[in-house]
Amino acid sequence: MARIALDLAHSYLRNPQRDEDYALLPLRMTFEDGGAYALLGPSGCGKTTLLNLVSGLVSPSQGTVTFGERDVTRQSPQQRNIAQVFQFPVIYDTMTVAENLAFPLRNRGVPADRIRQRVGKVAEMLELSGQLDLRASGLAADAKQKISLGRGLVREDVSAVLFDEPLTVIDPHLKWQLRRKLKQIHQELALTLIYVTHDQVEALTFAQQVVVMTRGRAVQVGTASELFERPRHTFVGNFIGSPGMNFLAARCSGRGIEVAGHTLQMPAPAAALSAAGEFTLGVRPEYVSLAAADDPAAVPAKVVQRQDIGTYWLLTARCGEALLRARLDPESAVPGLGEQVWLKVVGPHTCYYGRDEELIAGAERVAEVPA
Repeated sequence: MARIALDLAHSYLRNPQRDEDYALLPLRMTFEDGGAYALLGPSGCGKTTLLNLVSGLVSPSQGTVTFGERDVTRQSPQQRNIAQVFQFPVIYDTMTVAENLAFPLRNRGVPADRIRQRVGKVAEMLELSGQLDLRASGLAADAKQKISLGRGLVREDVSAVLFDEPLTVIDPHLKWQLRRKLKQIHQELALTLIYVTHDQVEALTFAQQVVVMTRGRAVQVGTASELFERPRHTFVGNFIGSPGMNFLAARCSGRGIEVAGHTLQMPAPAAALSAAGEFTLGVRPEYVSLAAADDPAAVPAKVVQRQDIGTYWLLTARCGEALLRARLDPESAVPGLGEQVWLKVVGPHTCYYGRDEELIAGAERVAEVPA
């Protein structure tokens, strides 16, 4: 295993001129030895390119890849000692499950006794012990993908194990089991795991650190809590959460901050917001609540939709030109369609973004509304 450091950019064009020409814009990133990471973002954001740059399937057009103190920028996946699991199962149908799992070890001349021990351990982790003597050709898609996962995990000496959306072919009700298994395996084997997905549930439940990507950029690296509570970019706020963060255009005035023609009391990071002038207020539906008309942290809005989700009510109201969503307690009295309500949007969980869509410097901390 190794600490993996990237300092690079990549374009599939010969002479890139604009940001749009890059599949991956310049970045510096480190994957610590033994960590569990997820690369999360929509299709085309650059996450698979980043994974392939780590593995050696792609060489960066600019910059370097280092494993520990070793520069591996021009080395192959084999030279880097990488194991990679792809979106669709890659197995040998004519072999048994045990033979498939043992194949990477036999190729490296591992002693037979050690192969049996390792195959047995990995098979038990993936609940394949009862299928070791079966031909792989007769197994269901989820079992075949378990074999692919096992082949990636069976080697003890790998620098890292890379997963490129490995649960795509798995039935939804089985995905949570495999996510749980991968997390357990990481805890037991202490391998460096890097996992590509567009599914935030997969990323947030599996990884210790999530890299959120958009348009070739890594916009934030953090824990599930950090990404939810303090997204550093509006994209993160929108992409993480269901539904995503609410955004309201705001600006400072002599009396406070103005949102949709209504003046709110200035929150705690007053100096940073005053310097910004115009900004975007971001607040998650979980932290929007019904308030009294005289609440200095609340805005007026008209209810346009109410949905009973079972564990909560999702209220959607129009505030000026924007829609504002609130998750309300299922036992609360939910306003009817067309009613005017006051919704509290400024509080300790509110975020403030500048024109570059990033958190305003000085307003990164949790902000409190003055008494």
